[in-house]
Amino acid sequence: MGCCDGANNSSTKKSTKKEKWIVGYKEINGKKIPEISTKIDFSDIFGEIKARWGINRMNYQITPDIYCIGNPTKDSPVFVTANYKLSLDKLRKELVGLDCFILVLDTKGINVWCAAGKGTFGTEELIQRINKVNLSQIVNHKTLILPQLGAVGVSYMDIKKQTGFNVIYGPVLAKDIKPFLLNNYNKTKEMRTVNFTFKDRITVAPIEFVATIYLNLIVLAIFTLFNLIFYTKQAHFKIWLDFIPFFTAIISGTFLIPILLPYIPGKAFAIKGLILGLVVITIINFLFNLSIFGWISNYFILVPIVSFLAMNFTGATTFTSLSGATLEVTKGVPIMAISLVIGLVLRVLLETKIII
Repeated sequence: MGCCDGANNSSTKKSTKKEKWIVGYKEINGKKIPEISTKIDFSDIFGEIKARWGINRMNYQITPDIYCIGNPTKDSPVFVTANYKLSLDKLRKELVGLDCFILVLDTKGINVWCAAGKGTFGTEELIQRINKVNLSQIVNHKTLILPQLGAVGVSYMDIKKQTGFNVIYGPVLAKDIKPFLLNNYNKTKEMRTVNFTFKDRITVAPIEFVATIYLNLIVLAIFTLFNLIFYTKQAHFKIWLDFIPFFTAIISGTFLIPILLPYIPGKAFAIKGLILGLVVITIINFLFNLSIFGWISNYFILVPIVSFLAMNFTGATTFTSLSGATLEVTKGVPIMAISLVIGLVLRVLLETKIII
């Protein structure tokens, strides 16, 4: 589960000089290294907006390679990041005034945190990339600065043993890189702390909502067809009477969950979704003045939807672990499926007037 920013395993997008963020080349030891800008322009901002809303998100990636900023020498620091374009943008804009190298790994267009969990921002890829770009011929030192959120995927002992390079984990946030360097590569407690703030939570919500659009359209089409057949006189009203509660469950699971996350009781996301779902669907049931079986069917159908959507945020937060997320899925999804089936059976019985 997860709402990780990034792409699938499609072929990596090829960077060319046409890319605005590539401003030239530096030649070091006979190797031409692309020089990239630290300026984020409108095209970068627009690209981020599109990626956040799932538009061309699967192709928002760059070529894994060695890049540079400013006028680096063989003694300049080497930062490591993912080939998700947004990850590079977050890093490069904080490197204004620095002369450095950026080693971009092939994470299949997935951001550092998620790629580390999936193994693409990992030991094997880092070793291969070091060797492929001949990094030891570009710099004199043997130090790589990796983002702290990539630590889970990298074995620094294996990197040292097979390449001779030492791994140092930088701060959580790119904005702390300069203070980190000035502090002789030492991190403060704040630099180590991962905070999933309101801004962070609401930022990941749009992509989860976009992922439900096709489902919304399919459900709306089913409601439309069903009601046109069985409720010809009040079909248009009945369509929306059925669809609004469903859409409310979708909004609750994609927007209300991340907004209210710290305030909803429970640790498991499935439980948080269950609690929010019960509250929201109870309000809906009151507003729509449903029969007792209408109430029950809504609970069985819509609460699991909110709970399931809530679990999608486990991969983007600091509120749970990989093992915890796996446990939620293996135990929660079967229960949700059973609940959904029961609810659908009740709904069919209601619509066909077998029960009232």
